[in-house]
Amino acid sequence: MTDVLRRGRASLAFGFFAQGVAFALLVTRIPAVQDRYGVSDALLPVFLAAVPVLAGVGSVATERLVRRTPPSRLLRWSQPVVLLALLGVGVGDRVAVLAVALGVFGLAVGALDASMNMLGVSLQRSYRRSIMLGFHAAYSLGGILGASLAWAGAHWDLALWVSYLPVVALLLPAALVGSRWYVDGEGGTGGAGGQGPRKGESAGVGFTVLLPLCLVMTFAYIGDSTVSNWSAKYLQDVLGSSEQTATVPYNVYMVTTLVGRAVGDFGVRRFGAAAVVRVGAVVAACGFAVVAGAPGAWVGMLGFTLLGLGLCVLVPQTFAAAGRLAAERDGRPGASDAAVARLNVFNYVGFLIGSPLVGALGDAWSYRGAMLVPMVLVLVTVVYARSFEAQPDRYGGGHERPRTADVGRGSNGL
Repeated sequence: MTDVLRRGRASLAFGFFAQGVAFALLVTRIPAVQDRYGVSDALLPVFLAAVPVLAGVGSVATERLVRRTPPSRLLRWSQPVVLLALLGVGVGDRVAVLAVALGVFGLAVGALDASMNMLGVSLQRSYRRSIMLGFHAAYSLGGILGASLAWAGAHWDLALWVSYLPVVALLLPAALVGSRWYVDGEGGTGGAGGQGPRKGESAGVGFTVLLPLCLVMTFAYIGDSTVSNWSAKYLQDVLGSSEQTATVPYNVYMVTTLVGRAVGDFGVRRFGAAAVVRVGAVVAACGFAVVAGAPGAWVGMLGFTLLGLGLCVLVPQTFAAAGRLAAERDGRPGASDAAVARLNVFNYVGFLIGSPLVGALGDAWSYRGAMLVPMVLVLVTVVYARSFEAQPDRYGGGHERPRTADVGRGSNGL
């Protein structure tokens, strides 16, 4: 069982990594996509908004599918679809092809995000200690690599398909091979597939119970989308940096996100998930405050560094808390998976709200003032931190302390 869990953990981490590469390759080359297909500035926001909307649809569909199909099977096939859809964006030559490719990408990303977080939550439950942040660290590492490859493609003026094809050719077979070791449920017991609720019966906890976590997820992604969409413009237009310097904050943000997630699981095991979430929210709020009040570019970059260290812990721990809460309140198979799928929808809600909200406030008021809004929203997370509290034990993630007989059989020593 120890080897099963280790292989499952490694293969799932690679899945997170591959998703980080694919998503970064798409979003960081949007200008090239727009040029290739001749998409107007007026039409581009429609295409960009369609992806998270369809991803939300894919996540909702996944909640229903996992009642009959193990999450590992959905992840096994949704990841290749995402990679092939990315390639489709690169090889097409008509707007209709772009629309289809982005539509498929969005639906598959929703299924992929939901299913891989389901597996991460169930693996954490099997490990009986916090490992969820490590999976998201792999995603951040993939995002850094994807953004670097996109920069290289733009620097050398490579066609989109030239940038995408080698990546897809490497990641797709590797993901398929790695999917052989995905682990469903606790220790690979088969997960929820085929064990879902009877027809007409709803698995999992109600929306009211999950509402605090849904709000935290939304606020975290409002903060994240603020950084990804506005950091460069803010440094250049508000803080007076050069165009080259303006590209630095997002890279710094991604690196500090990776570092924070790489060490975050140790903090959860030592201090508990609720304490880590509180500290993360306060650090992120301080980051927004520093950005809003920065007198120059370098102080602004310090603020974005704090944002990476603070925001990075919120999303993984929110998924973990939803899975734990569902397992505690509803012991039926599939309850945890359903909770993760419902929560995942608010990933896309925050992404859709964040960028337009800051842009509208910046135009109507000021961009410095606009940065205070995500600051306040992130601080609200402190109020909901109790939702992350687990049974009093040292395993973080909200799991019961393993029995003495379990120690040494894989619950601690992995």
